Amino acid sequence: MNAGVNILAIDAGNSRIKWGIADGSGWLRRGWLATREAHTLGAALKDLPVPVRIVVSNVAGERVREALVQALAGYGVAPVWVTGRDAQCGVRSGYADPSQLGPDRWAGLIAAWKLYGNAHEEGRACVVVNAGTTMTVDALSAEGVFLGGIIVPGLDLMRASLDSGTAQLRMQQGAFYYFPDNTADAIMSGAINALTGAIDRMCGYMAETGQGTALVVLSGGVAALIQPRLNVAVALVDNLVLEGLLEIAKQK
Repeated sequence: MNAGVNILAIDAGNSRIKWGIADGSGWLRRGWLATREAHTLGAALKDLPVPVRIVVSNVAGERVREALVQALAGYGVAPVWVTGRDAQCGVRSGYADPSQLGPDRWAGLIAAWKLYGNAHEEGRACVVVNAGTTMTVDALSAEGVFLGGIIVPGLDLMRASLDSGTAQLRMQQGAFYYFPDNTADAIMSGAINALTGAIDRMCGYMAETGQGTALVVLSGGVAALIQPRLNVAVALVDNLVLEGLLEIAKQK
């Protein structure tokens, strides 16, 4: 990609809309806003260099898509709306219906393959984790094949489910401890253990099925809470989906 070709990447998630603009030398600027404030995206982007290409992942629904369309209309560039595909950027999908895979998960797989799987001559198996409102845990073989993955409630959803579904387990600020001695810490520690357990099991499945020892490629808003609790090799990546969107935009 030429240094003068500006690419705007937007990742519209359930809680946040993250964006970044890059040229051939890397990211020029990145930022985010709450998804509920999608109507303000145009103002947030107004001082950016004019993009030549725009690539978008949206899992936040039609109303947010309409807000994105309005925010981007002034550029005169047709956005590329990412969807799951059979194959792209060296990654092949094993999903029963590749188009049903969320665009954020697909972009994350592409980023992981670019950064780690394809960085070695023989490739490297990865477990690709995006820990946000929900947590996705996806298996990527050393040959660049998406084998499948799981979706579980994220940290706050788990805690909120106890608040709404029980009489006495109110949602309070808590911290992680090996042996929590109060309810707030017990809820927080339980949620973190559940999330890390899902990741550990996927790593175990990779080993059991002959995929080898996988690298966990970890991103998302609660990644920093999860990483210290994992007993496997971890690569922490800020905005993994944006990295994947940028790679998609570079392809013809």
